Formats: sequence, structure tokens, C-alpha cells
Amino acid sequence: MNTENNILSDQIKNAKEGKQTAFNYLLHTFWNDVYRFQLQRTHNEYEAEDITIQSFSKAFDHIQTFKEEYTFKTWLIQISKNIHIDLLRKKKASIHSQTTNEVDHLAYKIADDNPSPEDKLITEQNLAQLLRYLKQLKPHYQEVLNLRYFQELSYKEISKKLDTPMSTVKVKLLRAKKLLAEIIITNR
Repeated sequence: MNTENNILSDQIKNAKEGKQTAFNYLLHTFWNDVYRFQLQRTHNEYEAEDITIQSFSKAFDHIQTFKEEYTFKTWLIQISKNIHIDLLRKKKASIHSQTTNEVDHLAYKIADDNPSPEDKLITEQNLAQLLRYLKQLKPHYQEVLNLRYFQELSYKEISKKLDTPMSTVKVKLLRAKKLLAEIIITNR
């Protein structure tokens, strides 16, 4: 097993232990692979991005079920593929399902930590410049960052306001912060 596989294996183990940095690593490492896969299937950037967010949300919710004898990337792609198939079935049947109260109840048990040092840095940036950078993001990323950092809503409050599972809110925030950081870095 090479070093890259050892790092990945360690990060998966850390994610199973609930360490946020491991989730960040997995999201950043595999985002492009899952997104590209969905873009080829959907031919729609917005839909591909939405399915990718849902894929990571579901994968992180079920990280305990991942077995080391499988390839993590393949596991993620399979989750993504299944989500896309489910969405196609729902479109055909015109059925819009909502999460059950039990699922909502379990989602609300997820720890909503106080803002991290990274979160505090984002809120302390020069506001005018930060708003210019934010405008470069897609609207749904702007919205989730606005709710978290400017309106200072908790994950639970954002989840209710957007009528979205909390795990999806967390993945969107992770992705939005990464994209915002890239914009800031390229504009310096």
C-alpha cells in the first residue's frame, strides 16, 4: 500500500470517528471526480452540482458503512449514481418526497459546533471586499454563506429555512467556503 492510500485510509478512519478535517479532506479530494461523473450523466451543471452535494451528504451520513476492501472513490460514485437514478424515477412519477420526522430528528442530533477559527476569519474579512468575492459564487452558495456568517444562523436554523437536510447544508457550506477561498486567493 503506497503513501497516498495510507493517507486516504487514515482520513476515512478519522471521518468514521467524526473528525471534521477528515470530512473536509474527503470532500476536497473527491469533489471533482463525483461532479464530473454527474456532469457527464446530466449535461447540466446545476443538477450535477446538486447531486454531488447530495452524494457527499449521504456518504458522510453513512461513512460507518464504508468497507475498506472497496475503493472509496467507487463507493462515492455508486452513491452518486443511485441518487441520480432516484431523482430520475421521482421526476417520471412526479412524486416529491420529504424526509420523515424520524430522519429530521436524527439530523438535528448532529453537533452544531461554534464557529471555527476559519469561520471567524471569514467573518472578520473586509466586508466590502468579501461581498464582492461572494457575488462571484453561484446564488445557492451565496445564500448559505449569507445565512451562516452574516445572519449567524445555526446549521439547524439554516436547514429549516432552506427546507434542506442539515447534512446537505454542511456539505454546501464546506464547498462554498472552499470556492470562496479560491476566489480570494486568485484575487490577491
